[in-house]
Amino acid sequence: MDTINSNILIVEDDVDLALLMAEYLSAREFNVSVEHSGLPAVERIVSEQPDLVVLDLMLPGKDGVAICREARPNYQGRILMLTASEDSIDQIVGLEVGADDFVQKPIEPRVLLARIRALLRRASIAPESTETPSKNLLKFRELNINKASRNVEFQQQLLDLTTPEFDMLALLAENAGEIVSREQVFRALKNIEYDGLNRFADITISQIRKKLGDNADDYLKTIRGKGYLFMP
Repeated sequence: MDTINSNILIVEDDVDLALLMAEYLSAREFNVSVEHSGLPAVERIVSEQPDLVVLDLMLPGKDGVAICREARPNYQGRILMLTASEDSIDQIVGLEVGADDFVQKPIEPRVLLARIRALLRRASIAPESTETPSKNLLKFRELNINKASRNVEFQQQLLDLTTPEFDMLALLAENAGEIVSREQVFRALKNIEYDGLNRFADITISQIRKKLGDNADDYLKTIRGKGYLFMP
């Protein structure tokens, strides 16, 4: 799927970094706008509805977590957070409030571009599917996953999953009974190779388990040194 001419809003208070990202992405035919303060960011995200937001975690006026939390109920696009912190807690909180992915500072432009393109490709194919209804609906005991509507029903209640959580759960469910390695997760969900350090997969699995509650072990297993297993 071609992502050229997608609209991107950069929310970054570092003027030089924001300019660098804007010029780099504009040269690759993205439509880029920039916001340097956290205070007007939510209003701009909701009113402009860009295809993707590059959102810094630390901003003056309002931080990235607060912006993501407030904007997400009225914004269906992708949110890529930037963080200078190596603390996984920042990523956990970001994913919980609706971020789709993280990029660590200092930013490598090619990594940023790859993450953006991967998120936009996933967004472009999510609403539609050429698969049959039976392939779109995955049923496992009390858990129903509808890939067409991107809804998950557990014990007759809808689960409130973030985009990464849904994508991860659907990937594992599609491979029920088979161990899915971290390398496979990164290739399937991020279109990048696993670097051996990124904790995206572990954090996402942890959040899914929390939402499944006491029944999590009936569905998800972490196989040490190998990856993740969805129990059919």
